Amino acid sequence: MSTKAELACVYASLVLVDDDVAITGEKISTVLKAANVEVEPYWPGLFAKALEGVNVKDLITAIGSGAGAAPAAAAAPAAGGAAPAAEAKKEEKKKEEEPEESDDDMGFALFG
Repeated sequence: MSTKAELACVYASLVLVDDDVAITGEKISTVLKAANVEVEPYWPGLFAKALEGVNVKDLITAIGSGAGAAPAAAAAPAAGGAAPAAEAKKEEKKKEEEPEESDDDMGFALFG
């Protein structure tokens, strides 16, 4: 599996989307040549075919917002991780509000 080639094609596709240019194999190849990146000749066409009919901007926005089943599942652990932090903040605030009891208040003092 050629991850460098895949990553290069992803970046090239994102460049095309950002410039509002249709994603085709030829245009991905052009971006890669301009960036002086060499990939196997089948990668640009493969990515163009995979992204055919897909609104990449909406896809990126949906992933960033957590909409959809897969992003929602990925966001659930993140939300779960935020809950203990929020709980810790509440506990800390509660501790700040309660006056601390000293040994003198309980009727016994170590030095005194």
